[in-house]
Amino acid sequence: MSTADLLQIEPLELQFPFELKKQISCSMQLTNKSDNYVAFKVKTTNPKKYCVRPNTGVVMPRSTCDVIVTMQAQKEAPPDMQCRDKFLLQSVVVNPGITAKDITPEMVKALISKLTEDKRFAIQQNNKLQQEVELLRRQCNKSQGGIPFMYVIIVGLIETKPKLVLVVPVIAQNAFLV
Repeated sequence: MSTADLLQIEPLELQFPFELKKQISCSMQLTNKSDNYVAFKVKTTNPKKYCVRPNTGVVMPRSTCDVIVTMQAQKEAPPDMQCRDKFLLQSVVVNPGITAKDITPEMVKALISKLTEDKRFAIQQNNKLQQEVELLRRQCNKSQGGIPFMYVIIVGLIETKPKLVLVVPVIAQNAFLV
């Protein structure tokens, strides 16, 4: 399941019509296109400048959640009128019944850690399988009596199916610019 399978973000770019000493809000809508409960957390590179409400939450299956991003009043214009701030939306499939109060930074961190470990393990397994296939190919090239049966089975298993590559069905991280 890809990022787009969990939450769709609209709009992908937030535009704040800049005015000095004036607080400005933008809204974005998170749409859960899956049949799962999806928890989310919104992070920013400049937390003192922006207020995000809600910054964590749970989007029920096949539903939406409106998020308001408020830029605090600015005392001076940014140089070149360019804004380099960014937001990150982290989302994860959770069990039904989880509420926004249940989502802690530790929970998100633990899920990301677990997925990183799972990915590392999948890559290691893929590398081992590829090494075994290469070894069998070399042995096959040296032998005169045709292709060993085990080689045919392993190559058939590996090469007829996609290689062992981690598809991350649990966590989705979208980045969008201000």
